[in-house]
This record gives sequence, structure tokens and C-alpha cells, in this order.
Amino acid sequence: MSDGGTVGFLGLGNMGAPMARRLVGRGAVDVAGFDPQESARATLAAVGGRVADTASAAVAGAGTVVLMLPASAVVEAVLGDPAVVGALRPGTIVVDMSSSEPLSTRRLAAELGSRGVAFVDAPVSGGVSGAAAGTLTIMCGGEAGAVAAVEPLLRELGTPTWVGASGAGHALKAINNLLAGVHLLAAAEGLAIGKRFGLDPELMLSVIDRASGRSEATATKLPRFVLPGTYDSGFAMRLMIKDMRVATELAATLDVPAGLGERGVEVWARAAADLGPDADQTEIARWVSDVG
Repeated sequence: MSDGGTVGFLGLGNMGAPMARRLVGRGAVDVAGFDPQESARATLAAVGGRVADTASAAVAGAGTVVLMLPASAVVEAVLGDPAVVGALRPGTIVVDMSSSEPLSTRRLAAELGSRGVAFVDAPVSGGVSGAAAGTLTIMCGGEAGAVAAVEPLLRELGTPTWVGASGAGHALKAINNLLAGVHLLAAAEGLAIGKRFGLDPELMLSVIDRASGRSEATATKLPRFVLPGTYDSGFAMRLMIKDMRVATELAATLDVPAGLGERGVEVWARAAADLGPDADQTEIARWVSDVG
């Protein structure tokens, strides 16, 4: 990591909390964390992390600052706070592990770079279970030297791969989640068709997973969260839609046709309107079954 010392960790929600907990438990660094939710701060304190009263206090003196925040707008607000920016010393590396917008990431990287602060985008895939187990897939964008400097820290959380210049990590994460959202929607529709016809859902999925229709949705999400009726994957529907929209908007900016993705976003948005945006992503399967 950049200096082997303090890591400021901003965002201790469903993903950030287990990630910060792993860093504390491994004893690799001193973790100073902040989250606006008192319960989230208490969770970090309970595992031995150091809790800061403000975001600026968490990043003060840190060689590396990790962000795990809900969206680009929040990242921009945090990094637009004069107190936070003033607390970032030259040589600090900011690692945005949120699912942010790649063009916003490029702007922030340029702004922070002018202050001598490096910016690495390093969004993740693997969910809450991957965050807890340290098996996240981490997609890194940014200057190669900065990515290499934080690689030891990221390896505590999963498997980092440098995928290109600033914004590349966030672009790839959005594309990944566009695919994941379309796959889950298609799998939910397939499941509903099969059940209506009279196929056994478990048998149906076991066969599909040995055939060409296999996906992460059929292999994991449907059998683990949908068939038992728990719908508790830990990833909110609103976040899936947000990531899918980042990808389709990027496609529009680049003049790349993405008709299937755009249609997928429309259907997901209809589901969220009926279920509420904080519904779990896997509830798309319940919605598909109900509306049919």
C-alpha cells in the first residue's frame, strides 16, 4: 500500500463494513473509518477499528483513502468538501471502490492530481459474501504506479486487476452489472415460464447449469435467494438500476447501440416502481412471476 500506515475508510454500509472489518482483522493497517450512520460507526468500533467523527478526520494523515459510497453524486460531494480535500496530503492515494460514473471519475482524478493526490477507481463484484470472505473481483483503473502502490491493500479484499486508465474500472463495473441485470431478468422470466408450464424449478435450474443457458443468475442468485423465498442477496434493486443506467448512458455518449440494455433498464424500473427501490435485486424474480 502507499505507506503501510493509516487507511481512511469512508462508507461502512453493506459492503464497506465487511471490507473495513477484513482490513482491521488482518492487522495490515490502522483503519480510521467514518459513516454518517451511527450504527455503522459502532460496527467498526466493535471489531477494533478507529472511528472518526467526520469524513475529514478519517482521511487526515492517511496514506490511502478508500471510498465505498452509494453513487458518483455522493463521491463528488465528499471529495468536493473543502475540509476533506484539505485533509488529503500530497502523495495520498484515493481509491474509489464505489460503483461510480467513469466520466465523473476522470474529472475527479484530474482535479485531485493537480493537488498531488492520486485517484484509483477500483469497483468490485462479489457481493456481501465476497466482501466478508475477501474474494471480491476488483477492477482497477488509473495510473499504473498508483494502482501498483495500493495492490497489496486490495489483495486483502480480493483479486485486483488493472484494466486501464482512469475511469476504466468504473466503466467495466457498469458493463458487468448491465450484463448481470439483463441475465437476472432473463433468468427470472425463464423460471416463471417453466413453473407455469409445470417444470420443477430446482430440476430446471440444475439442467440449465449444465447447458448453454447457464449464468451467475441461474447458478447462484435463483437457487440461493429466489427458490427459498428469502430475496436477501444484500444488493438493492435501486443500485442495480443505477449501475445499469451508468452503462447505457455511457453507451449513448459513445454512440454505441444498446437496445437490449435500455429495454432491461425499463423493465427493472417498472419493477422498482411496484416493489420500492430498496427491494433486493432478486425480487425481480418475484415481480416477474406476479405480473405474469
